Amino acid sequence: MKLFPAIDLYNGCAVRLLHGRYDKMTVYSSDPVNVALDFKACGAENIHIVDLEGARDGTTPNFDTVLEIKRESGLFCEIGGGIRTLDTVEKYLSAGIDRVILGTAAATDGGLLRAAVKEYGGRIAVGADIKNGVIAIRGWLESGGCDIYSFCEKMQGVGVKTLICTDIGFDGALKGTNRPLYKELQSRYDMDIVASGGVSTVDDIEELKKYGVYGAIIGRAYYEKKIDLEKAVKAAGDN
Repeated sequence: MKLFPAIDLYNGCAVRLLHGRYDKMTVYSSDPVNVALDFKACGAENIHIVDLEGARDGTTPNFDTVLEIKRESGLFCEIGGGIRTLDTVEKYLSAGIDRVILGTAAATDGGLLRAAVKEYGGRIAVGADIKNGVIAIRGWLESGGCDIYSFCEKMQGVGVKTLICTDIGFDGALKGTNRPLYKELQSRYDMDIVASGGVSTVDDIEELKKYGVYGAIIGRAYYEKKIDLEKAVKAAGDN
């Protein structure tokens, strides 16, 4: 199973939100590149990056920071947040980012999603952020009006290969993740499912791996030192 320690960016800093709320933000580091290098030192091979300002506003204010993380770490880097045009997709991919994540755009702009998947294939992932089983968009601030299962059917039909599902109710709470949800999604669909939101123990990782889940994202548990990232990487079998 792939492990993706996460860096959420806001104003050039590594931060975390609680339940997706911008008024519940904790700043953990003013040097996200150094955070990425610690990931690498712990044996991680991948980094999940989110531009929180981009997710809210549809812009790319942390673009240079994202590229610096990639350049200095040399790890596989995927980026989400604010990617709502084909030009922005191209901007990241041509600059060396390995995979981009369409969230709001995947839910609201079918034409863009189809064009991106046709052009870039597996370098396009989709973020399915859910609140009470319903897709949330625009930085988790609005409802996308579609349940997770209908959304997954659409994504699979378009040809999406990787789907990153975040259960917002579990995100940042350090109370474990929604294991039954990810088990069901991975068994029901042909896409690679990445579990996000509340992955906070080695046991979470081992159970998700047992279900055949493709990947898991670790966020707050790392920053709060609730999980040993080196042990987590080994449990995932990422190497």
